Amino acid sequence: MNRKTLVLPAVAALLTPLLAACGGGDEGRAIVVGTTDQFVATEDAPAPLDPAFAYDTGAWNILRQTVQTLMHVPRGGGRPVPEAAESCAFSDKESESYRCELRAGLTFADGTPITAEDVKFSVERVLAIKSDNGTAALLSNIDTVETKGEREIVFHLKTPDATFPYKLSTPVAGILSKDTYDAKALREGFAVDGSGPYTMKAETAGDKVTKFVFTKNPKYKGDITLRNDRVELRTFDDADGMDKALRGDDIDMAARAMSQKQIRELTDKPQEGIELTEVPGLEIRYLGFNTKAPAVQDKAVRQAMAAVVDRGALVDEVYGPTAQPLYSLIPASVAGHATSFIDTYGEPNTPKAAKILRDAGVKTPVKITLHYTTDHYGAETAKEFQALRGQLNATRLFDVQIQGTEWSKFRPAQKRGDYAVYGLGWFPDYPDPDNYVAPFLDADNFLNTPYVNQSVRDELIPQSRRQADRTAAAPVFERIQKIVAKDVPVLPLWQGKQYVAARDDVTGVEWALNTSSDLLLWELGRGTA
Repeated sequence: MNRKTLVLPAVAALLTPLLAACGGGDEGRAIVVGTTDQFVATEDAPAPLDPAFAYDTGAWNILRQTVQTLMHVPRGGGRPVPEAAESCAFSDKESESYRCELRAGLTFADGTPITAEDVKFSVERVLAIKSDNGTAALLSNIDTVETKGEREIVFHLKTPDATFPYKLSTPVAGILSKDTYDAKALREGFAVDGSGPYTMKAETAGDKVTKFVFTKNPKYKGDITLRNDRVELRTFDDADGMDKALRGDDIDMAARAMSQKQIRELTDKPQEGIELTEVPGLEIRYLGFNTKAPAVQDKAVRQAMAAVVDRGALVDEVYGPTAQPLYSLIPASVAGHATSFIDTYGEPNTPKAAKILRDAGVKTPVKITLHYTTDHYGAETAKEFQALRGQLNATRLFDVQIQGTEWSKFRPAQKRGDYAVYGLGWFPDYPDPDNYVAPFLDADNFLNTPYVNQSVRDELIPQSRRQADRTAAAPVFERIQKIVAKDVPVLPLWQGKQYVAARDDVTGVEWALNTSSDLLLWELGRGTA
């Protein structure tokens, strides 16, 4: 099928200078942040910033600035607190009914009042559209939404879910206006309307965004304190271009994603005027499998790969101190983590892998192509897949090729099932072990995988959500991780650290990127905080 991209007109830059909130002689100067995230509208994905479709970190980082949610995770993490809501809480002991009351006087940026009906519309719209991007799965446990008067909303859930407040803090639950969004169709292009701390305009070149301009929303009412009046988010094709812009004083901060080379250089040879900050991170990388693809349909092939991949060598060769090996879908710093893959397969072992394949009657070498995205996760991805190819081919049990594709084509192809094996990263929607399990194994999941384990989906995931004390759910998550290690629908590889580099006159840098890789642009200021 011949696919054309959707060409969008360029949007003019904002011309009116605004005062910087924390100025130190920089009146009218926007804080400029760099990112290597790419924002492209294509025929396969014409609505990259619609909350009913958007489900990647880059898109969510635009929506978090502009679209308000009932709840949000506060600075420094912890349980969600009210944002657009004045109060929210479960109204029953079983965690099946969740009641919120909106703040008084809440409006969209254009001044239109926000009511409980807008919240109901927004949530029901996501569920009605049910895009193939997996977004709706976060809200799929909602049975009905009830409104009481102008400000009260009650969510009735199908099954108990202690993680529901976290889900209401994600952009998929963003509050939208019926006047600007269709109830049953995605909104194409890059325009976003909401009630968040900023309004936004996008500058484009053809089908691609080059810059977002965020301007303080004077009508915003919520829990967030803005420390600036304007921020520009500029996109770069690669980390080297972003680094050059930072060193040349063209941008104030390099946020996503810095390369290992840049981090090492700024650590070993600091540049005057630039400070490198390590912030906590919960990113993971993994191989996903289309378990119906002939090359990997036999579980033994996936198990053999799990038995020979050397995560330690991979991290040492490609990522150095910026990553560590991962032996489970749930990273080491999250409650419920277990080392299920190393417990099952031990250290890399070619004879063990050969026996797995031989016992299953699989002929070797097994021919496989590993697919990866060239422009979504950073400069080292290609080198990572070269290293994986080398490891697998060295066993003589596999005949591996690698293929890189730009994200705008890679993700639609992966969802369609075009790839037998593919590399993806995961930045958590919320910092709970549930979000490292459900998006991969639950119904209507992010991967659109054909793999189904009835015990995990219908018994264990619902059981884990009944625990209000999330540490009490750890034994259930350990059982899930053992099943994943046995069936290998995904193969965890590593978990990463996060770094931000910024000019030394920028404040709030340590708060501007949280553990879920959410950009919190309102934290940035100049001079003194």
